[in-house]
Amino acid sequence: MESKEKLQNYSEDTIRTLDWKEHIRKRPGMYIGKLGDGSYPDDGIYVLLKEVMDNAIDEYMMGFGKKIDVKVDEDVVSVRDYGRGIPLGKVVDVASKMNTGAKYDSKVFKKSVGLNGVGIKAVNALSDKFTVQAFREGQSKRVVFSRGEIVEEADIESVGDKNGTFVSFVADTSIFESYTYQDEYIENLLKNYTYLNAGLIINFNDKVFQSKNGLLDLLNENMTSPGLYPIIHLKKEDLEITITHGNQYGEEYYTFVNGQHTTQGGTHLVAFREAIVKTIREYYNKSFDVSDIRTGIIAAISIKIEEPVFESQTKTKLGSKDIGPKGSSVRNFVIDFLKEELDNYLHKNLETADALYKKILDSEKERKAISGIQKLARERAKKVSLHNKKLRDCRIHYNSKSERKLDSSIFITEGDSASGSITKARDVNTQAVFSLKGKPLNSYGLTRKVVYENEEFNLLQAALNIQDGLETLRYNQVIVATDADVDGMHIRLLLLTFFLQFFPELVKNGHLYILQTPLFRVRNKKQTIYCYSEEERLAAISKLEKNPEITRFKGLGEISPGEFKNFIGKSIRLEQVRLRKDDAVKDLLDFYMGKNTPNRQVFIIDNLVVEEDIVNE
Repeated sequence: MESKEKLQNYSEDTIRTLDWKEHIRKRPGMYIGKLGDGSYPDDGIYVLLKEVMDNAIDEYMMGFGKKIDVKVDEDVVSVRDYGRGIPLGKVVDVASKMNTGAKYDSKVFKKSVGLNGVGIKAVNALSDKFTVQAFREGQSKRVVFSRGEIVEEADIESVGDKNGTFVSFVADTSIFESYTYQDEYIENLLKNYTYLNAGLIINFNDKVFQSKNGLLDLLNENMTSPGLYPIIHLKKEDLEITITHGNQYGEEYYTFVNGQHTTQGGTHLVAFREAIVKTIREYYNKSFDVSDIRTGIIAAISIKIEEPVFESQTKTKLGSKDIGPKGSSVRNFVIDFLKEELDNYLHKNLETADALYKKILDSEKERKAISGIQKLARERAKKVSLHNKKLRDCRIHYNSKSERKLDSSIFITEGDSASGSITKARDVNTQAVFSLKGKPLNSYGLTRKVVYENEEFNLLQAALNIQDGLETLRYNQVIVATDADVDGMHIRLLLLTFFLQFFPELVKNGHLYILQTPLFRVRNKKQTIYCYSEEERLAAISKLEKNPEITRFKGLGEISPGEFKNFIGKSIRLEQVRLRKDDAVKDLLDFYMGKNTPNRQVFIIDNLVVEEDIVNE
């Protein structure tokens, strides 16, 4: 009855118009993606920093200011650029009036990232304290806001500072709640800016980042093993590309538009993938299969275009088809560039051309060896999916255009009881569940053939939809959810081996996670505390006092669906699986998963002793 009355009361009085800051604060996800707590590189607090940095980078790209100073002191973030500085009479408007900015004028900002006049306003509206100060020709204007409202506005005054803009903000704790900045994520963000703007100096706290070789440095920094041939580096105005191949499966790309890291690719990546095939086929005068050319490729693409169109405010996917208002298409621009520059490079570097040719032939040989199995496996996966109890799918997927696509996730569980609990507790819109049957095969040292021969692996890759690359990936977060016992850890290791062996790009692009589930439940009549470690258990006992009830969770299947909602909802704890330059994947897998029994046995014994010492202390 009550809901029916509300529907009947729909009238003119129920229609509201939100002002700019109210709308941003009510729908922050529209402007900065997910909120998060700083545990992941795409959390909102880093997007706030990126929005401020984009303005500073745009100044550098237009030829003003050679350095940017960035400081993060606990929750206070500040950015000082040495560009032209915001016109003093417009400081308030630029920081607090939607659809206001100079970037609508392509003569002033020809190839910038922020074109919609929203970015810095979102930072302002979502900050407890937001300070902006402009320096121009010996004068300065400073304004302080709180959640979008002006709390202090100083008069224009004379100063001795260099031209530029200073922005400082403290993210609003009523929206972001508890958060912590991770230096690693900030450094990766800032390094990317330097790779894309060779010569730019970024000072971050006590570190200095600078790149002399652009995308060549980026690829060298991100590759965990040497390429099969020296990195090919091609560059002209508005387009830079680096290419090599590795002994891996899949395709690995780093793509950028006007300095923006387009993690989901877009028209420029589609154009590159087409262009690399066309160019190589023509150079060798052979009709190689597309997959043979692109398997194992590692490449970075940076393009600059006028008035870019992105598919969302967070700018992770380029939608533009044209270079500029009167320019050629992105597709033709990339194809023409590669056709000329890569062709010339291969003619001049015959050793590289020979190494590339050998890689393609090796891929072709392996593909033909599994082609029959692959076809049968794909057909089997399609048939099984019709009545597949292994996959309980969700409604929103990462490759969709939904605003919530970043929330899409899949839990890979062991056994029916665990998957049953998660299935009943999940958000059916964004959380899918895939149930494993027993322990997966140790895939280290095996070829791609095993992915199609093994039913579990075949159905898993089909569920993720990554047979042909990450562009069709259906879930932003692939979460390994196993018990915290020996068997669970073994299954986790086997799954990590599978992904690192055959789909390393899934890991490198930050899509693979480990679900952290509580080991203990400590409760009394008034309060329940879930503990993820022995330290947390002891702290909970101390807090609740008077002999609280303590439950040790031995497996995910023992946790009721009602309780599981606490662990896979808003307070979910995930550990991201990350690869760094120092992580030699082949060596790691060879040691832990290969036939290295004596050395591994010594390693296990030594580490067990260390654990005993800790317990005894």
